[in-house]
Amino acid sequence: MLRRSLLPLLAASALPLRAQAQPAWVPDRPIRLVAPFAAGGASDIIARIAAEELGPLLNAQIIVENRTGAGGAVGTEFVVRARPDGYTLVMASQATHGTTPVLTRLNFDPATDTVPIANVAGVPAVLIVNNDLPARTLPEFLALIRARPGHFAYGSAGIGSSTHMTLALLAHKAGLEMTHVPYRGSALAMPDLMAGRLAAMTDTITSGLPFVRDGRVRAIAVSTARRLAVLPDVPSASETVPGYEVLNWYGLSGPAGLPAPVVATIHAAVQSLLARPAFQARLANQGMEGLPMSSAEYGAYIARDRAQWAELQRATGLRAD
Repeated sequence: MLRRSLLPLLAASALPLRAQAQPAWVPDRPIRLVAPFAAGGASDIIARIAAEELGPLLNAQIIVENRTGAGGAVGTEFVVRARPDGYTLVMASQATHGTTPVLTRLNFDPATDTVPIANVAGVPAVLIVNNDLPARTLPEFLALIRARPGHFAYGSAGIGSSTHMTLALLAHKAGLEMTHVPYRGSALAMPDLMAGRLAAMTDTITSGLPFVRDGRVRAIAVSTARRLAVLPDVPSASETVPGYEVLNWYGLSGPAGLPAPVVATIHAAVQSLLARPAFQARLANQGMEGLPMSSAEYGAYIARDRAQWAELQRATGLRAD
């Protein structure tokens, strides 16, 4: 009986967005999408792509608003405190929901104070160094840092950000001692990297790739288990540091109490978008990959990611406060 009762629901959930009945929630004013990091970073880039592509599907204007600081906590808390009506969303990420909560004492908990709607994209990271640094490969880089513990500095988009934790995890696994210099976004750290005030940083492929292609910085490794098509000559860090792998994720979440029809409508729009080859190609051009999944699967994905960073925090004692 249970199986028979579930069949209609499963069939309905498999229908394309256009084939379903008129959704119970129809936006009647602009939707604010908060990007919790500075303009030019991956969070901002993905938020703007999503806003441009999702707006027509929802018949609503989506306005991206950058609210930066505290590893994404400032923008996330703004959404947590917003009215749960679907008109204020956050571009959630590994930083806002995975790393910052395990490093910082927050006034809220994204695990309970936000609702997962839809994962949008996974973004690999790339380890980039100043062009004058005497290390052209990852093994050379590791040897250089180990020879002078604490001498070299690396930048990030803020304490607890994906760019911070991606290199912190590498440092932990490879036995490196470096000085961390947090910024309010990876785009703000890049000038200091190019000028030599920083030795290295990990950046998302989305925001770091243009600087690599222009020759302004040098890429020496990527964070995924396999090499990337956009940087075929750059090895995976796991080729030198076994077991190291990081894929940054970005998705839409809203404040707790968001009505189910709102979640369902936005989720369906995202899935429709991810099914479009043209959109997948647009993501791939930025070094991203679409991550279609149900809202429940997205919530479980967030929980697993947070557990990974909690384990790193326990092993290293790393704290942001």
